[in-house]
Amino acid sequence: MRSLWIGLGLAVAALSASPATAQEKLVVSVWGGNWKDGAAIIGKEFTKRTGIQVEYITGGTLDRLAKAKVARNNPESDVTYTTSHVGYLYQNDGLFEKLDKSKLSNFKDLYAAGDRGDYEVGVYSYIYSPVFRTDLMPKGFKINSWADLWSDPVKGKLSLPDFDPSHIIIAASKLSNVSPTDWKTAIPLLLKLKPSIKAFYQSDATSQDLFKNGETPVQVMLTINAYHLMQQGVKAEIAIPKEGAVVGIGALGINKNTKMLAAAHQFIDISLDPHIQEAICEFHKCSPMNTKAKVSPELAKLPGIFTTEEQWKTQAIVLPDAEYAKLLPVWKAWFTEEMMH
Repeated sequence: MRSLWIGLGLAVAALSASPATAQEKLVVSVWGGNWKDGAAIIGKEFTKRTGIQVEYITGGTLDRLAKAKVARNNPESDVTYTTSHVGYLYQNDGLFEKLDKSKLSNFKDLYAAGDRGDYEVGVYSYIYSPVFRTDLMPKGFKINSWADLWSDPVKGKLSLPDFDPSHIIIAASKLSNVSPTDWKTAIPLLLKLKPSIKAFYQSDATSQDLFKNGETPVQVMLTINAYHLMQQGVKAEIAIPKEGAVVGIGALGINKNTKMLAAAHQFIDISLDPHIQEAICEFHKCSPMNTKAKVSPELAKLPGIFTTEEQWKTQAIVLPDAEYAKLLPVWKAWFTEEMMH
């Protein structure tokens, strides 16, 4: 009997002493589709280094923010992948942990745009910029400035996103020689754009359909979508206007009250590793945040791929996240009322 109890005791002890990582998993909140696949590049390397499995929960940008607010005391994810200006809303609502940057060994090598403050860090950048069908626009048509969207050849051919009017409002502000915070000065110019607009798109899929079928051969588009279409044989040109392209930043933050704080920091640090940066950017056709990342020459030469400090200074329009987050709902309300009706 005594040996039986000893055996049972050893079995219980063995169970309780099993490595925590065998039971643990890191949960990452991210968009679906290819965005989840991009996050999985990080996750695969993270699991390889730590033995901790990664689980992904997916959803739209604002849907995931709403869920995070409801589950603030018991978050369903440990790490959140979102746009940096929406990340500001997370941190402003107390949903992100303050980062311990001493645990991010790759942070020191980032471009300035990668530093998004105390609560999130940029992993890659993308741009929204004018894109046009070279086979459907007049011969010799070019977009050298955002002002070219107001030109006669574009009338009745332009599509814009309805969910985020920030790109065209920022561009109009630039053309009006004011900062985006003084955007109301650009309202007369924005209203003059209405004859150019044929459609508004609601999603990446709609954007690609409108462009691919030629209904709107000019579009303010996420260049990642443009590259996807060009790989399918669509004849298109991405323009970087002389005023610059509007940059968005994919960022990571750690959910407040996570029980996986150390692992979450490690996941973020791995996302900033030069080799992982290279893999992410080759996959998404986006720009790395680590200055030591060496993307392929084929990727580096593409419009909107920033790999030097000079490109960041001359080709990128980057707004502070707090400014962007506060202005976006105001812009959307005005845009819906005045530009879409």
